[in-house]
Amino acid sequence: MTEEQRSPTGKPMVEGTPMDVIHVRIASFALVFCFAVLVLSFVGRIWVLTGIVVAIMAIIGIYMAFAVRRQKRLGGGPQSRG
Repeated sequence: MTEEQRSPTGKPMVEGTPMDVIHVRIASFALVFCFAVLVLSFVGRIWVLTGIVVAIMAIIGIYMAFAVRRQKRLGGGPQSRG
């Protein structure tokens, strides 16, 4: 590794993670949480909460689709510069 690729403390440096990737990861965690609440509300027959969670999951799904679309439009990904 060249000197520019290491931090002053000697650790290897990498490019920053794009915000869209972070948003997709956080949204996927939120979907797992919502799914758990959905199952519990369905089993407990709390229909209002079930409807609210389904709506939230739909919004999160649409948000994730747009984030993936933005990321694909940027193109690339990690590329070798060697």
